[in-house]
Amino acid sequence: MTELILDDGAFEALQEHQSPEQLFQELVNRVQKYHPSDDISLIEKAYNLAYMAHKNQTRKSGEPYIIHPLSVAIILAELQLDKETIVAGILHDVVEDTVITDEELRDQFGNYVAIIVDGVTKLEKIKYNGDKLEYQAENLRKMFLAMAKDIRVIMVKLADRLHNMRTLQYQPPERQIEIARETMDIYAPLAQRLGISKLKVELDDLSLKYLEPEVYYDLADKINIRKSEREKYVSDIVEDVAKHIRNAGIKADLDGRVKHFMSIYRKMLNQDKTLDQIYDLFAVRIIVDTIPDCYAALGVIHEMYKPIPGRFKDYIAMPKPNMYQSLHTTLIGPSGRPFEIQIRTHEMHRTAEYGIAAHWKYKENSDGKRVEESEAEKMSWLRQILEWQVNLSDNKEFLNTLKSDLELYSDTVYCFTPTGDVKTLPAGSNPIDFAYAIHSAVGNKMIGARVNGQLATINYKIQNGDRIEIITSQNSRGPSRDWLNLVKSNQAKTKINQWFKNELKDDNIQKGKELLLAYCKNNSIDPAKIMIPQYMNAVLRKYGFRDWDAVRAAVGHGGLREGQIINRMKELYDKDHPHIMSDEELLEDVNEAGTQRKLRVRSNGGVAIQGTDDLAVRFSKCCSPIPGDEIVGYVTRGRGVSIHRTDCVNIISLPEDERARLIEAEWENTPGAECTDKFEAGINIFAQDRQGLLVDVTKYLTERGVSILSMNVRTSKQGTATITVTFCTSGRDELETVIDKLRMVKGVMDIERTTG
Repeated sequence: MTELILDDGAFEALQEHQSPEQLFQELVNRVQKYHPSDDISLIEKAYNLAYMAHKNQTRKSGEPYIIHPLSVAIILAELQLDKETIVAGILHDVVEDTVITDEELRDQFGNYVAIIVDGVTKLEKIKYNGDKLEYQAENLRKMFLAMAKDIRVIMVKLADRLHNMRTLQYQPPERQIEIARETMDIYAPLAQRLGISKLKVELDDLSLKYLEPEVYYDLADKINIRKSEREKYVSDIVEDVAKHIRNAGIKADLDGRVKHFMSIYRKMLNQDKTLDQIYDLFAVRIIVDTIPDCYAALGVIHEMYKPIPGRFKDYIAMPKPNMYQSLHTTLIGPSGRPFEIQIRTHEMHRTAEYGIAAHWKYKENSDGKRVEESEAEKMSWLRQILEWQVNLSDNKEFLNTLKSDLELYSDTVYCFTPTGDVKTLPAGSNPIDFAYAIHSAVGNKMIGARVNGQLATINYKIQNGDRIEIITSQNSRGPSRDWLNLVKSNQAKTKINQWFKNELKDDNIQKGKELLLAYCKNNSIDPAKIMIPQYMNAVLRKYGFRDWDAVRAAVGHGGLREGQIINRMKELYDKDHPHIMSDEELLEDVNEAGTQRKLRVRSNGGVAIQGTDDLAVRFSKCCSPIPGDEIVGYVTRGRGVSIHRTDCVNIISLPEDERARLIEAEWENTPGAECTDKFEAGINIFAQDRQGLLVDVTKYLTERGVSILSMNVRTSKQGTATITVTFCTSGRDELETVIDKLRMVKGVMDIERTTG
């Protein structure tokens, strides 16, 4: 029997603004849909823990935070992932954002869940330090290392990214662009490499929505205008095909769908056409029981419609690197409009939709314990990336290599070894790429190649179906540097570079040494001052090298730039040896004609002026300035700069000839910024003298954690008391809060700051 399905290819839609309870029930329903007999008690336990842990947290949308992890878990359930992954999705933020610890998760939910959550948490802990490239590369390095331990880490991360993209409208515009760009460059292609088309399609379209909003909404409007006409056209084709396949005795399910926006947009760009000129906007899928049925259905289709030459692809015989299998053929349909048909088995369809998620399995050992069968270990692509982790020390090189690889494998060629094994390479690859795809030893000893039995040049572009034989020689002197400009695959480039690193190590060490010294000379840096063990060890830790020769070798072969190394050590040296301006140098610099620059005073005691950091500075005891006070600098004779409040009596009464030594100053901290440093402040409390007054004042201060430095009391014959208190405070805001509260103490008439 043939079943007709009209499908848009997206995840099953969720209603907006559901309560946590409704979302949890939705999650349970979806899990039980594909695992009807599964015990959901562990999922319910995870929900209860996450609900309490995130209880007082909200998202930028104003919704309770628990909505996010529940939505992530629902996406994972749509991918029909196992119970541990669903639980990890619910709990993926609790270690990072709440008081729950990794040990508690391990105790309550087992080792599998703890490993996945730990992997996701480590990705979230990477701090953005202003260098977007370094931040992004470090994030991705950690992600792939986590994937190697458990591929489900990336499943949770992709689901997390998808829900964040769905709610991206609540982010500031600049963050929308940043997140959408990273999604389009990395996460959508990554979902494609893992074969998860359901994720890839939505990530692509949401990225387009924020990166090219005019294009996105224009496409949406134009596609919707002719939606009913297009659906009628697709429905007619599907019904016609279904009838012929049924008559041929083939059991099949059919569906027709419009291609997603990003796919249409790229087709418009690549073919330089408008939407009206793109005819194959939809595809028909035929899903059958067996592989023979696939080819039988193909025969039926080619009898019905005329195939377009060169547009047939057999991904069943030669699967894509992401395990995708299907027959693709493009045909001339009614009215002369081309359309595509994809034919696959049910198992192939599941792999096409869910990719590696469809292959996540468990098996039991002899003790009855579950053992992970890691799909990551089966994926040569992931192993290749883990090699890059080791061989590409420079973050920029790693990021560019990864992006290039994701882009390259969007178009591939399939060729054969002499024994008939299939090798998949980026389109445009040559025999050198093929040799290194076999093994680095084959590539390093290569001296020539035969293609389909005939000698070929090393820059021959491999075509689909070519049979490649690599000619090697033990007398080969290794690869040529020119090969780096010929090869297409990053795998080959990495292995060629690795050969030069290993074979020319001594030369690279010497060259690196010379480059480092030359950089010091050209930038007036004394190498003897910065090349000391403590700074060299810091560089080793930063880049993961074992010894200094490895650093020199990396610089020598171009893996690291000499400026990266020297500048890092110079930063450390400058931090330990701040330049201190003399008093007269500072006074002369500040009072240059037309200058009148302000000192920027840091709450930790540092001062900067026009880029010169860490001047000798002290805070005056006479008026005890604190962050938030209006301040002024006074250039002393021999004791640096003293910082005073502008209302300090010593500043107000300064002789006229000394006022030239005053410098305008301001706190570097922005108003309201958190200050963890403590400053000395003094106040005078004027009150009616009474028994217990001092006790009440002291009790108030100590109960609120105020650190009292000194206190003295003076009484008068008129029955008044003056209490002078010196204590620690973080700034003016905290001081004013203390003063306001002290005014409520019985008998207090007034309070004022001490002014020197």
